[in-house]
Formats: sequence, structure tokens, C-alpha cells
Amino acid sequence: MEAIWALGLFVSVALVLLLGYPVAITLGGVSLWFALIGWFAGWFDTAFLMAMPNRVFGIMTNVTLMAVPVFVFMGLVLEKAKLAQSLLENMAALLGGAKGGLGFALLIVGTLLAASTGIVGATVVTLSLLALPVMKKNGYDESLSAGTICATGTLGQIIPPSIVLVLLGDVLSNAYQQAQIDAGIYSPKTVSVGDLFAGAIVPGLILVGCYALYWVYIIVVHPNKAPATETKLTKSMVQILGSLLPPFVLIVAVLGSIISGIASPTEAASVGAVGALFLALIKKQLNKKILMEISRETVKVTAMIFLILIGAALFSLVFKGFHGDEIIREFLIDLPGGKMTALLIVMLVMFFLGFILDFIEITFVIVPIVGPILLSQGFDPVWLGIMFAINLQTSFLTPPFGFALFYLKGATNIESSKLYKGVLPFIIIQVLVLLILVWQPQLTELVKF
Repeated sequence: MEAIWALGLFVSVALVLLLGYPVAITLGGVSLWFALIGWFAGWFDTAFLMAMPNRVFGIMTNVTLMAVPVFVFMGLVLEKAKLAQSLLENMAALLGGAKGGLGFALLIVGTLLAASTGIVGATVVTLSLLALPVMKKNGYDESLSAGTICATGTLGQIIPPSIVLVLLGDVLSNAYQQAQIDAGIYSPKTVSVGDLFAGAIVPGLILVGCYALYWVYIIVVHPNKAPATETKLTKSMVQILGSLLPPFVLIVAVLGSIISGIASPTEAASVGAVGALFLALIKKQLNKKILMEISRETVKVTAMIFLILIGAALFSLVFKGFHGDEIIREFLIDLPGGKMTALLIVMLVMFFLGFILDFIEITFVIVPIVGPILLSQGFDPVWLGIMFAINLQTSFLTPPFGFALFYLKGATNIESSKLYKGVLPFIIIQVLVLLILVWQPQLTELVKF
């Protein structure tokens, strides 16, 4: 009976979300209704709800999560400073004359924006409005261009400093400590956001490299899809390189301070935010009105994230009250094929949940449940976190519900069939990179403190 209650809670949340209700309210509201009904039926102990005030207090005082609003602020400042427009114009001028040059320019700009902002939606929309018309005008295949924009726009999921990795770092740290305590280790090791940032650098670069190899294939096999364009350099090489230097410096300042151990993610995010403000002031793109708009948007995004986290905490308590975590543990441990089969099942569930849930909900709802189980089976927490992050990135691209597809389609009038055709090769590349990490897990260990 407990299994039915736990499964019913999960399915009910999914169905209510499909009806369009807000995620945070759905997680908390449906959970409370199930707790009430379960209490009347004698299947739920209300003592589980007594832990909710401590959960909320823990969220409020979590130092790691303090990095979230600061990174969001940094990304929004860089967006308003028109960093993407400047980068794309200069890279197009530098590379556009070669076959596929605009595509490689887009990859470079997308990577820099991912490492500078970490905000997927803003990056995809910005690149859609700036790059797609230019590529279409110069004879580039529309499906190829759209697919590249979606894929590069979602690199903010995996390339640090990534909000996804900040959230995963906090959740996995708790899951890792719980797994060790369950194993009888009462002086548990920890995993930090900095560890995930370091572990994500090489896989992120491999992913970008695979995208570039795909463009090389297009140039060789289908050169008509990515023709050379006539470009005239209106700026000197010094000016072009000078426009690329500030984001590089900002990235090195933020990541370098975290990976070297000089600063915590929150402190490094503050450095990045100040640097972003400085860049915006230099470009004369900042005034009181824009700063107020950035501040309001930062508050909205941060409030949304933390409200979802509170709703997810309530869901987690009620789910545990119905012994859902124990049921899932028994199911995953008893699977034939051992821990790799369990990992495959979890990755598939997370992938398909990406059709209806955002990465924030999956991180806060699913990872706390399955994380301790997988970690107790011997998986490295950093490697597992990177696998989760790339999987979540892949769900952003998957038709018909991928969020990146909605962002691009909302910003342009491209046909859905062309868009789906364009992202398919990049989805395959994402899966191949996941397989590479399974084959060579030490790739997440190449960058260390």
C-alpha cells in the first residue's frame, strides 16, 4: 500500500504540472493533500512534517546557495551590456570569411557566454535574435544554424560557473554525506561546488570540441550548408582581440579563484558580478533604469528557485513519509546488472522528466532521492554530478518539449520540423559524450585544486 501512495504522489505531481500549475505550488500543495489523506487513512506519520521548519531554516542559511542570486545578477548584467552582440560581431568578422566560419564563431561565442553567464534561456534567445538572421542571410542551412544555437545556448548547463552545478553541488553534498553515514562512516567526506566546477571543465570542452568536429564534417560533406561569406574587417585585429579579452579575464577571475581555493563560489560570484558591472560601465550600457530592471529580474529568478526548493523539501518529506525512498532503494539495488543498470534507469528517468520539468525541479526533487542510493553503490560524486548535468542539458534539446526549443521558437519564426532536424545531431553528440564519460570516468579528475 505504501508503494501505491508514494507512486500516486509522484504521478499526481506530474499530472498537475502538465495542467500548467506553478511548480513550487504544485510540489507543496499536492504533497500536503497526500499527507492529509494519508494521515486520515493511517498510512502517514505527521511527525515527518515537523522537520519542515528546520528544512526551511537550512535553506535560508545555506552559504552555497547564496551564490545563486549573485551568478544570476552577473549573467543579467552581461546580457544587458550586450556582450553577446559584441562578441558575435567580432568573431563573425574574424572567422566569417572561411567555410563554416559563422558556425565556429557561434560555438566560440556560445562557450564564452556559457562560462560568463550560465543562464540558458537568455543565451538561447540572444543568440537566436543575433545569429540566426545573419546565418540565414549568408546562405547557411536554417536547420543546422538553429540546432547549433540551441546546443551552444545550453552549454551554460555544464560549463562553469553554472547555476546548475551550484545547485547540484549543494544537493550532492548532502546526498554524499547521507550515503556515507548510512554506510557507517561518521566522519564523512564532502563534495563542494568547486569540485564540480573543476570536474566539469574537461567534459565541457570535450562537448564543445565534438560540436566543432560536427561542423568540420558538415564543411567537408555538405559544404553548401555552411558557405564562406564575404566579410570586411572594419576593426583592427587589436580591437577585435581587445573585445574578446574582457570576458576571458572575467572567466579566469571567477573560475581561477574557485578552483585555486582562493575564494568560495559565493565570493567568486561576487567578484564576477563586480567585474560584469565594470564591463557594462566601460561599454556605457548601464544606467539607473537598467540596473533596476536587472535587480528586479534577479529577485524574480532567485525567488522562483528558492520557492521551488522549499516546495521540493516538502515533497521529499512526504515522499519519505510513505517510505518512497526505501522502495526506490530496494528497486535500484535489486536490478540485474548491478549499479550500472541502476545508473541507466536513473539517467533515463531524469531524461524523460526533462520533458515536463525544468532542471531546477529535477535537481531538487529527483537527485535527493536517487543520489544517496547511487553514491552508496560506489559512484564518484563529482563524476555522477557531471553525468547528471549533461543529461539535464540533453533534455533541454529533446523534441518536442525541450526548453531550448521553446526559447528559440519563441524568438524566431522557424518551422518546428526544421528545428527538430537541426537539434537531432547534437542530441546524439550529447549521448556520445555521456558514453565517453562512462568509458573514461577519470576525465572529471583532470583538473584539481
